[in-house]
Amino acid sequence: MKVLIVEDDQFHATYLQDALAEALPEVTEIVHAIDGAAGEDAARQTEVEAIVMDLQMVNRNGIEAARSIWAARPHSRILFWSNYADEAYLRGIAQIVPEDSAYGYVLKTASRARLKLALRAVLIEGQIMVDREIHRLQKRGASPRTRLDESEYDVLLDLALGLQDKLIAERRGMSLRTVQNRLLSLYEKLGVVSEADEHLTLNKRVRALNRALVTRTINTETLEAAQRELATWLAGRV
Repeated sequence: MKVLIVEDDQFHATYLQDALAEALPEVTEIVHAIDGAAGEDAARQTEVEAIVMDLQMVNRNGIEAARSIWAARPHSRILFWSNYADEAYLRGIAQIVPEDSAYGYVLKTASRARLKLALRAVLIEGQIMVDREIHRLQKRGASPRTRLDESEYDVLLDLALGLQDKLIAERRGMSLRTVQNRLLSLYEKLGVVSEADEHLTLNKRVRALNRALVTRTINTETLEAAQRELATWLAGRV
């Protein structure tokens, strides 16, 4: 069995290689790619379908690399690992994972035993496994009452990209009133409304973006990918 490691930190790559050797005696070869772009090339050239993928990398992040790999090989099994339990990452993975594909998400702070369990569960047994610590951290940061639904999240991304309401409505296939209702809802869920002060006037759109970044509801990788998707949409619109 051949496994691809996509990791831009050599220390973490070596740690993963050792963990793989301990947890998966089935592994006969380990290929290491130093970033997402190199990972896509390695997956294509070696026809590997068992992958451990870092999420935060320069020169193409893990979400984008996984999207490309899954588009060509939808049965690839990918275990994501990261320093962060970002809601943005989980949403990004959920949007790109093919139906019935095996994937996992584990934190780099997880114990070695937990990492080895995740490696076997995802890469060998084909299970879906999201580390319970990720869920715990997310529950601490947001309750179901404050969690954005998909349409609110889409509007938030467009707001962060600088789109005005009419263009958001056109892009998302919503009425203008629906967009404005989504904005009001996400302002409330992000805590922007509660910041209101009779002596202080705040720009709600800017505050919403600030709160989304602070709470890691969105992150720079999400915004970079969203900007590319917007550019594609705008090109087709013209």
